[in-house]
Amino acid sequence: MSARITLAVAGRVLTQVRRDHRTLAMLMVVPCALITLLWWMFADLPGDLFDRFGPGLLAMFPFIVMFLVTSVTTLRERSSGTLERLLTMPLGKLDFLLGYAIAFGLLAAVQSTLAVAVSVGLLGLDVAGPVWLLGVVAVADAVLGTALGLLVSAFATTEFQAVQFMPAFVLPQILLCGLFVPREAMPAVLEAISNVLPLSYAVDAMQELVGAADTSAVWRDVAVVAGFALGALALGAGTLRRRTP
Repeated sequence: MSARITLAVAGRVLTQVRRDHRTLAMLMVVPCALITLLWWMFADLPGDLFDRFGPGLLAMFPFIVMFLVTSVTTLRERSSGTLERLLTMPLGKLDFLLGYAIAFGLLAAVQSTLAVAVSVGLLGLDVAGPVWLLGVVAVADAVLGTALGLLVSAFATTEFQAVQFMPAFVLPQILLCGLFVPREAMPAVLEAISNVLPLSYAVDAMQELVGAADTSAVWRDVAVVAGFALGALALGAGTLRRRTP
């Protein structure tokens, strides 16, 4: 693995995304728009529903968007033959995946900063802990989506198949992350499954920041999310094929 090659891959990806205005808009605008829509839905209802659901969805939206964009973009590299040409050069699979992870990680940082700024600054999300830590958690969630998107792209042969992986990898995590029903109130089997899903810890970290703001618990959850992301990247490097059949 070469740091110079990895950074070159990251620069190439960032240049491509900058030229693709639709993808850039999806990355930067969609999470903010969805958070705003959620706030608007709850605006006239009694209770602090936005403060209850907002943190979990602030963790969820960047995760979903980055998963979709990364999985489709990586598959496009293989189906177009770009990956095959790149790997004929002194470029390893891990260089490729880490380059993508760095590029989309930087995009995730911008995306999450915007989403947190809109949620806290414009929509009045009440945060007990430090706002900058809320941004750190949002970035970790987006990087997790990137890593899982890179992983699942290795098992798809078309962009449509890449999108089809979303129900298998994303929807169960959304249902079992504790946003709708506290995880400890779920049946024992579902709680056990929830305990091994990374999005559960992302939502826990967000809710902890808005509630009691136990920063040690937040950092512990962030470490778990980061561990899942690194594991997904390692698996992706082992399963990445040079081209789509």
